[in-house]
Amino acid sequence: MHRNLLAALLVLFLGAAGPMTPAPGPAPGPVRIIGVGGMGCIQGAVRLPDEVPGLQTIRIARSSFWGHPETIAHLRELGLRAQAAGIADLYMGDLSGPRGGPLAGGHMSHQMGIDADVYLDLGPHPKLTPAQREALEPPSLVRADGRGIDPARWRPEHATLLRLAATLPGVDRVLVNAAIKKQLCESVTGERGWIRLVRPWWGHASHMHINFQCPAGQPECPARPPPPPPGDGCDASLQWWFDRLDHPAKPEVATGPAKPRALPAACGPIMAAPPRTGPG
Repeated sequence: MHRNLLAALLVLFLGAAGPMTPAPGPAPGPVRIIGVGGMGCIQGAVRLPDEVPGLQTIRIARSSFWGHPETIAHLRELGLRAQAAGIADLYMGDLSGPRGGPLAGGHMSHQMGIDADVYLDLGPHPKLTPAQREALEPPSLVRADGRGIDPARWRPEHATLLRLAATLPGVDRVLVNAAIKKQLCESVTGERGWIRLVRPWWGHASHMHINFQCPAGQPECPARPPPPPPGDGCDASLQWWFDRLDHPAKPEVATGPAKPRALPAACGPIMAAPPRTGPG
């Protein structure tokens, strides 16, 4: 009874408090993803190491690098693919917390171990000190007016990297700034089917957000609708994002305090479980 009460209280606290300090470690037990409306958690997560071939984590004190085992395996494959293509080590941002749930910094996704931010800084990457890795702020690829890429920073390898990411096993979609999507639409020749999975979204000027599909055997992880058909998304639907620059949405009038968003009730025991002990 005590544990059930603690779990229920924790769920209420998480819903009211929003971003939280990650749990001390992953919840023990078989891998299980639970999610509803972007809110969720994960049991049995594993951590991406700070350095693997082709990848380096950055800003370790501010970011979290946990995910479903398949997510970690796919990201390691991305590092190997990028390395084979002659691309410098990729800088990794947030994945998910050790048990999922809201992350500090305002991320509303990244809660179920199936999301990853990969920075698009493809310049030379000298060996960094720990302090330099903490202070690193990769530059934007997008012009200040938001209407196109910065030609001084864009290079063909960016399209290569985005293709490598979009063609990873299990990818649902890859989110980038609309200006980056526009550049792909205008410059990529040959086989273009993968461009459909690269979708525009607010921000995302210095990194891509890779969202993986719910892994098999996870019935509590809801599948997202696929990107809207038909075609590669290089039509009027892309222009909509640039039209918003001329006609930004009006701020909503506050009608009272925002209602807290609570994690699914089934996440309570996962968030409250004692950390794993012993080897591994």
